[in-house]
Amino acid sequence: MTLRENSRVLVTGGTGFLGAALVRALVISGHQVRILDNNLRGKPRRLGDVQSDVELIEADIRDSDAVADACRDIDTVAHLAFINGTETFYSRPGLVLDVGVRGMLAILDGCAKHNVGSLMLMSSSEVYQRAHLVPTPEDVPLVIPDPRNPRFSYGGAKAISELLALHGHGYRPASVRIVRPHNVYGPDMGFKHVIPQLSMRIAELGENHQAGDVIPLPIRGDGRQTRAFVHVDDFTAGLLLVMERGEDSGIYHIGTREEVTIADLAHRIAAGLGHDVTLVPSELPEGETDRRCPDIGKLEALGYRPQRTLADGVTEVAGWYRDNRHLNAQTEGDLS
Repeated sequence: MTLRENSRVLVTGGTGFLGAALVRALVISGHQVRILDNNLRGKPRRLGDVQSDVELIEADIRDSDAVADACRDIDTVAHLAFINGTETFYSRPGLVLDVGVRGMLAILDGCAKHNVGSLMLMSSSEVYQRAHLVPTPEDVPLVIPDPRNPRFSYGGAKAISELLALHGHGYRPASVRIVRPHNVYGPDMGFKHVIPQLSMRIAELGENHQAGDVIPLPIRGDGRQTRAFVHVDDFTAGLLLVMERGEDSGIYHIGTREEVTIADLAHRIAAGLGHDVTLVPSELPEGETDRRCPDIGKLEALGYRPQRTLADGVTEVAGWYRDNRHLNAQTEGDLS
């Protein structure tokens, strides 16, 4: 079952960064959208001018009754509700696992109760961690390098969610698709990711330096680690392709082939903000991945063609974070 014209879609985590981008795209495409989010980390402001066009249910993804009610009269569930952010993986691993696994079970129970025909699960590149092959295809083994390291609570919960989505929990929707985002970035993506953190740090340091100064910039690691960053607009276009054309039980990596070092990223952000930096290395937390870049051949076969280069997109996003640093002071709700 594909995403048909004028489908009724439930988006969990729909006020989060990726969820809101999907909601806006679905509304613009003519679909009827319902959101379930507790808004503790999500922000309704991200919905922009489509906020009045959607139904918003404020509830925890672990609330099985609320989730079941949200699944009523729905054709497709897009399940994005999760707790992300590397700092949280280390500090609250039990909560990450609880939200991830119980949320997935609640979604499957809700789909069963109301006979929802299609499920799209937002997974993560974290499920395979340190792949032996880069660019990395979808069929690499899923790996938890060390279950004692809380860092892997997120990847573990995502891997469990993939298994549950594909093999059911008393009920399996007629069509299940899984996508794995790879370092999506854009304005208002949150404040606990590498591009926002570098952007705000450079902007703050720049205020205390004269024009032409080379600013010392502390970073995690030595900057040789690589990632492939995809702009949220391109990511959302790829996600819609999967929902519209993807095969049942299909797993799709969404990202770009443009692999860059963190050092290069830092210099690009600094240049976009009108500064020059010299990097000050530090130790990486245990469990960080040295290199990550997706093989997007399966998605390209559906027609996917990223349009935004990092050189173009990162300058826009760095400027957004320079100008909106005050939003970082807004506290999140109790995640317990």
